[in-house]
Amino acid sequence: MQELLKLTEEKMGKTIDALEREYKAVRAGRANVSVLDRVTVDYYGVPTPIQQMAAVSVPEARTLVIQPWDASTLKDIEKAILTSEIGINPQNDGKLIRLNFPPLTEERRKEIVKDVRKKAEESKVAARNQRRDALDKLKALKKANSITEDDEANGEKKIQNITDKCCKEIDELAALKEKEVMEI
Repeated sequence: MQELLKLTEEKMGKTIDALEREYKAVRAGRANVSVLDRVTVDYYGVPTPIQQMAAVSVPEARTLVIQPWDASTLKDIEKAILTSEIGINPQNDGKLIRLNFPPLTEERRKEIVKDVRKKAEESKVAARNQRRDALDKLKALKKANSITEDDEANGEKKIQNITDKCCKEIDELAALKEKEVMEI
């Protein structure tokens, strides 16, 4: 049963890690290199992350500069950014690409907050699904007479505590991201 609890805790930890990565990619008005994490460039037929093809820097609060190591890939990087869903038009000067992040409007901030809440709710659903799976495994152990009824009840409580802790952490992450978006 300890293995089951540990596995459940690990899975919920991965859910939280995934949410943190999602939130890093949320554009909150400031230039952030992690916005490009999901953008891949077709480099000789292989989808390659921009960070593996170029130096990416933040010279100013609202500007991201991408300087490819191979100048011939400049057009490919520009095309990949245009087709991605980051919503910023790249400016290509022949040597590097600049991404200028416009200041957020109140309306856009509210849209981002909605998206943040939606992602948090999806993570909570994932945590609840993991709880359900763990409870099913616990019942299977009881049915196979591997554990007693008391162990089962105790395990259910511990699984619920793990789930509550995970959901609380998700709520805290969401609140922090919402605050960050609304303050800028």
